Amino acid sequence: MTARDTARADAVYAALLQRQGEQWVQPRIERTRRVLEYLDDPQRTYRVVHVTGTNGKTSTSRIAESLLRSLGLRTGLFTSPHLERFTERIMIDGEPIADAHVADAWEEIAPFVDLVDAELQAAGDARLTFFELLTVLAFVAFADAPVDVAVIEVGMGGSWDSTNTADGDVAVIAPVGLDHADRLGSTVEAIAEVKAGIIKPGAAVVSAAQTPGVAAVLRAAAERHGATISFADEEFAVTAASLAVGGQVVTVRGLAGTYADEYLPLYGAHQAANAALAIAAVESLVGGGTQPLTGDVVAEGLAQATSPGRLQLIGTHPTVVVDAAHNPHGAHALAAGLAASFDFDEWGLVLGVLGDKDASGIVGELVDVATHVFATAPDSDRARDADAVADVVEAAGLPVSVHPDLADAAEAARSWAAAGERRAVVIAGSVVLAGEAIALARDEDWMAGWEQ
Repeated sequence: MTARDTARADAVYAALLQRQGEQWVQPRIERTRRVLEYLDDPQRTYRVVHVTGTNGKTSTSRIAESLLRSLGLRTGLFTSPHLERFTERIMIDGEPIADAHVADAWEEIAPFVDLVDAELQAAGDARLTFFELLTVLAFVAFADAPVDVAVIEVGMGGSWDSTNTADGDVAVIAPVGLDHADRLGSTVEAIAEVKAGIIKPGAAVVSAAQTPGVAAVLRAAAERHGATISFADEEFAVTAASLAVGGQVVTVRGLAGTYADEYLPLYGAHQAANAALAIAAVESLVGGGTQPLTGDVVAEGLAQATSPGRLQLIGTHPTVVVDAAHNPHGAHALAAGLAASFDFDEWGLVLGVLGDKDASGIVGELVDVATHVFATAPDSDRARDADAVADVVEAAGLPVSVHPDLADAAEAARSWAAAGERRAVVIAGSVVLAGEAIALARDEDWMAGWEQ
């Protein structure tokens, strides 16, 4: 990587930021499709595993990609949002796309972006958005690499998401819950209808365990499209899991084989479930769900899996864990993961939430975990004010202090934890906050321990 390449990549991100932001979402998939048609549909040059759901999408995507890489396939991985740098969203063979490659891909698509922007503006429509263009950029980069298979995480919903311009050979449905209700629907069944839109004719569908209503929606969608469908705890399952240093040891009954006593360097029962879902997805892609993954594929694929910002240990002495937990479903999984994977009597919770998220629901799931809350705000113009977060915490009956930024909140929380016995810190509430925490922990070397 050269300084010139870094500057070129930074210029791409700056250009993307001039567009309507990620939260500006309209059901207008045809705009993305139009750009891709001009580019000769690069998303059709490789196989696709398409992942949707409310929580667990990113972790499941990352584990599936790791398993595919352990098979010797060249992989692409598209996830969102990023924690520190936007190139994390477009991974090739397990590494963020090189600055030069992302800049080259941008130069390749730019003339066609101008054409479609002009068409949209002539019709009185808005220009292509940040996420629409990022999706096109990823699809082109994967074709240029070239990759054998791309694991694609949906941005929001499914049917009209710009990633749905790709035809998933396998559609993966992570747990479906209430989130983005203003855009996706006010019931989990309505949300499931949108997410089921990624199911393509003749595809294989693998789903996490779902509520009966959601499962019925997914089964009906699969039947309409002539797709097969398999559910966790029915056709595949986690049959055993035990705590291990740095993660857990799991046994998974897959669609085609059983994988016993495999090490997964991720904490929490939800991560074991994500691993089972990823295994079923990969079995479906490479063997039609009838051929087991042989040799060391599962051992290597799980062992090299990472999921930054998801129940991730980023500090010792005192222990500091970070988790995005940006909605109640995620906060529930976090609370369960902390109880199952760590042995502390008291947790200091550094909490920062974006304004469009359910802060009360998040706090409600963590009220039995937190001893003291350090309210702050993520570094985002969409952040909920720290005082407003504190008001929610106070209403839940928890002690709370207010801090202007993460650095101040983290210092206070780590000092609090270091001053007591069997105390630890968890930083949660936002993907943006999680990215800040990871960078701060690295810069201040939290893994080396507390300095008085």
